[in-house]
Amino acid sequence: MMIGVPRETKEGERRIALLPLAVQELTAAGHTTLVETHAALGIGIGDDDYRDAGADIVTARDVWDADLIVKVKEPQAADLRSMPKGATVFSFLHLTGEPERVRALAGRGATAIAFESVRDKQGRFPLLAPMSDIAGRMAIDAGRNLLGRVPQRVLVLGAGHAGQEAAKAARLAGSQVTMLARTARDGVEAASPEAIERYALEADLVVAAAFVAGQPAPKLIPRSLVKRMKRGAVIVDVSIEEGGIAETSRRTTHAKPTFVEEGVIHYCVGNMPAARPAEAAAAISEAVLPYVMDMADEGVATALLGNPELREAVLLWEGQVVQPAIAAESGLPYTALTDSMLAESQ
Repeated sequence: MMIGVPRETKEGERRIALLPLAVQELTAAGHTTLVETHAALGIGIGDDDYRDAGADIVTARDVWDADLIVKVKEPQAADLRSMPKGATVFSFLHLTGEPERVRALAGRGATAIAFESVRDKQGRFPLLAPMSDIAGRMAIDAGRNLLGRVPQRVLVLGAGHAGQEAAKAARLAGSQVTMLARTARDGVEAASPEAIERYALEADLVVAAAFVAGQPAPKLIPRSLVKRMKRGAVIVDVSIEEGGIAETSRRTTHAKPTFVEEGVIHYCVGNMPAARPAEAAAAISEAVLPYVMDMADEGVATALLGNPELREAVLLWEGQVVQPAIAAESGLPYTALTDSMLAESQ
């Protein structure tokens, strides 16, 4: 199979999905890897490193001729201009709340498989988890920098990877941490509206880190509550790629990461781990390689037939939206992904 690795075009994004070591393994297995020129300069890796690993270095347009595109972030406008009909993209997609992007992908007959929706047999998210770990730690650093001090009280909403790492980092910094989750467990209270209100009003920093695969983030912090929070408090909305947990949140960028709403500082950068690109790229490359290898060895359709965890991550199949919530948001018809649809593409 021919695998394409484009240079990322999203603002502030310096990560790359496959490092030279991964390319070397794919080459050894008999596959061809096309890497866009200068794709990894953001982490100090040049084209010669990829050539030495067996990759072909190509232009931005030519890289999209591959059978399988492996990239970090969802296709941007520049990517869509290069994307041919029927492309298959494996990346972080975060299509919730992005109806125009969904329609653009559908219009090109694209197949879109989301890193963030891949589960393992234990129900965990092996491709999302390492980025969530980084984002959780970064959330505390961001809050501390914006406050100009260590926050005394930190509220963490969500007990997944990002929430756990945020809580751990905050405690190490000396903060008093409260963690709320969908259901109560040892050391974690249930995120009832009453509990959220009580702790948010006390907090110097709120880390919003709830995640429901394929669904918009739950709006746990209404504007009416933000109005009553401490002036100058900080909300770091790690869940902004799914629409954000605070009603006042809106996506920001690394170039302009914050805004103030109702007297509260909001940090809502969607691709937070891009600020630590070398660490993040290494984690992504290691995590995605087994799935890329399976699809390359067997073909995408056959790999999906044999791997329910990967199949669950398909959001569009040959232009058809196969995830109901995304279909509803985009105004496109929902089509269930069936064995016969996959078999026809083998």
